[in-house]
Amino acid sequence: MDQAVPDDGVRAELHELAAAYGVLTEYHRFGGEVARVPDATLVAVLQALGVEAGGPQAISQALRRVRDEEWRSVLPPTVVARQGRETDVPVHVTDGASVHVWLELDGAEPASRRHAVRPRRDLLQSENDVQPREVDGRRLGRATFTVPADVSLGWHTLYALSEGNEFSTTLVVTPDRLELPPYLARGQAWGVLAQLYSVRSRTSWGLGDLADLADLAWLTAHRAGADFVAVNPLSAAEPSTPMTPSPYLPTSRRFGNPVYVRVEDILETAYLSAADRSLVEWAADPVRYLDGDGGPLDRDAVWDAKKAALEVVHSAPRRAARQAAYEEFVAAQGPGLQDFATWCAIVEELGGKPWPAELADPGSPAVAAARERLAERIDFFTWLQWVFDEQKAAAQRTAVDAGMRLGIVHDLAVGVHPHGADVWANGDVLARGVAVGAPPDMYNQQGQNWSQPPWNPRALARAGYGPYRDMLRTALRHAGALRVDHVLGLFRLWWVPEGMSARDGAYVRYDHDALVGILALEAQRAGAVVIGEDLGVFEPWVREYLADRGVLGTSVFWFEKTDGRPTAPEDYRRLTLATVGTHDMPPTAGYLAGEHVDLRERLGLLADDAQALRGQARAERDAAVAVLAQQGLVGDNPSEREVVEALHRYLRRSSAALVGVQLVDAVGERRAQNQPGTDREYPNWKVPLGDSAGNVVLIEDLFDNARLRSLFAAVASTR
Repeated sequence: MDQAVPDDGVRAELHELAAAYGVLTEYHRFGGEVARVPDATLVAVLQALGVEAGGPQAISQALRRVRDEEWRSVLPPTVVARQGRETDVPVHVTDGASVHVWLELDGAEPASRRHAVRPRRDLLQSENDVQPREVDGRRLGRATFTVPADVSLGWHTLYALSEGNEFSTTLVVTPDRLELPPYLARGQAWGVLAQLYSVRSRTSWGLGDLADLADLAWLTAHRAGADFVAVNPLSAAEPSTPMTPSPYLPTSRRFGNPVYVRVEDILETAYLSAADRSLVEWAADPVRYLDGDGGPLDRDAVWDAKKAALEVVHSAPRRAARQAAYEEFVAAQGPGLQDFATWCAIVEELGGKPWPAELADPGSPAVAAARERLAERIDFFTWLQWVFDEQKAAAQRTAVDAGMRLGIVHDLAVGVHPHGADVWANGDVLARGVAVGAPPDMYNQQGQNWSQPPWNPRALARAGYGPYRDMLRTALRHAGALRVDHVLGLFRLWWVPEGMSARDGAYVRYDHDALVGILALEAQRAGAVVIGEDLGVFEPWVREYLADRGVLGTSVFWFEKTDGRPTAPEDYRRLTLATVGTHDMPPTAGYLAGEHVDLRERLGLLADDAQALRGQARAERDAAVAVLAQQGLVGDNPSEREVVEALHRYLRRSSAALVGVQLVDAVGERRAQNQPGTDREYPNWKVPLGDSAGNVVLIEDLFDNARLRSLFAAVASTR
């Protein structure tokens, strides 16, 4: 591209064009210095946004188009308002023509009202001094109409009528602030953080499941007083093996992974014939022994076994009420569920072969034929989502009934698999030719490419944010809270063009008012708290904005510094989930020993001298022990276990609304669940829960673990 931008004038136009589309031409590195984005990156990112900028003439033409873009539409693609505030809506019509604008209100969209007559409200025009503009040979004027501050929360439709033509757009009224439940507004709650797949019981099928989640919630509530259990994303993976290990690379963020279903807990399993019950038992036999295996988790074996058993249960008759409940679930989930199940059935039929071009479009005749041909398998994959939803609901119900005030905290990944169901069904609102990632930072100095296609911000707005809303609604079902991975992505995302290094990406801005507002709206409707994982490189105002909207942040002890020292407990942000570490780091015992440096050196991920980094790690540990000693939490020469407990007691003294204890810390595990920047070099997301000696720890054994009992007692008694 540098050859195609011969002078500073054209480069200035390229930068202006990038800015018009929200592409940042420079950013601050984690060390504070300013980095400039290469021209080639800007061109590639604009291309992914549907903008041709491959030469001076193309840049000039695209710039002229974007300057008049909003004038070409009578109404904005979507209008997002905050309740209690007036919102101006620009309306563009032929200069001098009259225009009538009104609003049709649409509450919470219950099934019984979807086709009812909606209340109508006319909008008033306000004064504006915007001059008419000549656009594409037409002289256009701008009229401004005001959405009143008292319009109810929800998804409404805005209409405009001018010169006999009617136009419409979506109006979303979002909460000004997502209020915390009273017990969090006044005090602090603590809970357990777990990678569910790793937390197994003697009745698991080799992988932790939703029944194990319910048991974990009940036990930690009753025996330790915990108020929540937070788990990894349980989002859908491939319908056939091999299954992607990472829960943060799902095929769909909207739907669930049935590998987490407990077959025996499906009601129909109890009524199987003796022959069918034997089939289920035979399916389980090859994986039962895996519960005690300390080696890498084998998702493929587990899913092959469960899928065979689930097919038997699916074929069993259902009582009339159960069948009606299933049908209601399918109707409520709408076309999105049908598309997802269709994708699963096609993937299964193809058996790993490349997708034929004629099946690339969900609306094509070839896909319609596939829906008819694969109707039985589509029903199977649809039914799997129903039983997953039932067991997800049961886990939350068990948690709350056990006394948890928050219950299950579910997790929403930042993106999806590039060849997954969401990309197939929602390809028109995703950007192609780029992947989401992260610029270099102190923990991954080569940057990261997560291979996930990002939302196209303009296409998403044109779709009325429908795909985003639908995803949130399903993610928030049966959740006491939702953790949003890399919530900074609602403000800007690091886009890495295909064929380029993760270091050579660029930030693309999003309409954060819209994305955060819709998140708050759907969370309020679900009665859930929202926790944003706001770690990494961010602009300082972002955290303040999230707090203003009622979204909790994330505070990690090792990252919280004030003047180079660990932040004092009383200086922690109030609206935050505080933890000692993260799943992308070794558990606290391993981190205290500097094993994160050893691992990254072994995997070739270091850009700096390993010995220097080890020295920094020792200094970091010494500083932590010193501040713990100042707080009276440790004495001289504390043991590893004493330091781990003191760190958690330190956080319990903090101002944070929530404090999380990683289950791996409670049992003394030292192995990291994930090493960012690696794929097959490390067994990411395959490490079963084990103690400090590497022995498997099952749910039944948790409270026999002296280290766990001691840590939980320390956390529960500190405040």
